[in-house]
Amino acid sequence: MAALTPNISKIPELNRRIIITLAMLAVFRIGVFIPTPGIDAEALSGFFKAASGTLLDFATMFTGGALERFSVFALGIMPYISASIIIQLLQAVVPQLEKLSKEGESGRNTITQYTRYLTIVLSIVQSIMIAVGLESMRGPAGEPIVLNPGWGFRLMTVITLTSGTSFLMWLGEQITERGIGNGISLIIFVGIVANMPSAFYNTIQLVRAGEMNLLVIILLLALMVAVVAFIVFMEMGQRRIPIQYPKRVVGRKVLGGGTQHLPLKVNTSGVIPPIFASSIIVFPATVANFIDLPIMKRVSDALHPGGIYYNVLYIIFIIFFTYFYTAIQFNPKDVAENLKKYGGFVPGIRPGANTADYLDTVLSRLTLWGALYLALVCVLPSFLITQFHAPFYFGGTALLIVVGVAMDTAQQMESHLLARSYEGLLKKGKIKGRGL
Repeated sequence: MAALTPNISKIPELNRRIIITLAMLAVFRIGVFIPTPGIDAEALSGFFKAASGTLLDFATMFTGGALERFSVFALGIMPYISASIIIQLLQAVVPQLEKLSKEGESGRNTITQYTRYLTIVLSIVQSIMIAVGLESMRGPAGEPIVLNPGWGFRLMTVITLTSGTSFLMWLGEQITERGIGNGISLIIFVGIVANMPSAFYNTIQLVRAGEMNLLVIILLLALMVAVVAFIVFMEMGQRRIPIQYPKRVVGRKVLGGGTQHLPLKVNTSGVIPPIFASSIIVFPATVANFIDLPIMKRVSDALHPGGIYYNVLYIIFIIFFTYFYTAIQFNPKDVAENLKKYGGFVPGIRPGANTADYLDTVLSRLTLWGALYLALVCVLPSFLITQFHAPFYFGGTALLIVVGVAMDTAQQMESHLLARSYEGLLKKGKIKGRGL
């Protein structure tokens, strides 16, 4: 990638995609600072400061600070992620949806449309819950957060927040289609990275105030570097399955033959499992913070970051979604059928069902290590940070998402550069025919 980077400016198509991506992400950051009507900003800011260290910080991180400011993007992209989770789960149990997923481009477009509709429904439900909860909340001095409570405020909040989430959903899809990288992941990425300056500033203030030891900061920074290196190592790790192709005789020529490799990544699911797991845990805990009921208070306390219930649920969800998303991304039966169709086989394994079982066994073992790696990266740093009272930004989930999305985006850019290089070689290699 480093060798190809100077050539980026020479490729108009890649330049256009990068500019579109940066422009749309800039629109997202501008929208974070547009407030929702009817809110006392100072009282809301005081409420979030008083709730520092809870899952509200986690939700704020995923929305890029929009929830703390209660802007038009306060819900962030989480309703869309939750809708995607529900639709993908339904594909495994509803035959009609499973059939649609196998109908090619038209089927995928229909499922995408269902995901959009469900996103709107979830946004409306979450907006109503948050609006009702805010009406009962008070700032540090007891002042009301909502200036004019009632159905007028609730309706305005539902319209504003639902429209904001719908716009973010559209923005992410446009980045994926017209820009570079996965739009939804990049929106979350930018939201996390945008909090870096304030996180470093808060850390410096804690050191100046004597609330944190400089040695602790150095140890945390060293831990971050080690975690980043570990993430890159695991994301690059793969198991190569040898695939043998027989030789074919066509006329007087011998074609084909030789050995190729089928790469199986240790973490096939990428950063999706932590994002899915986080969204599931954050949603009920966030709603619990805005609803003044004893049972909701107990839910919020039980799901406190670093707590036993939080960590156990987080690990369970990460392992589940790692296996679930890997099963969606890689189907051993389809791969085995394609290998058999083109004459390929794994040495020592019979084609067909035996090959599918072998690939499934290897993938299951790799996925177990991938799930444990994701759980370790996401839970262990959060536990250490909770003990040392460091800013919540330095959690493993944030690092995993930032590093994973950066690597995926860099790989897509590299693919464009390599494709352009091959295209240039083909053009240069053309043999001109003799003129008439």
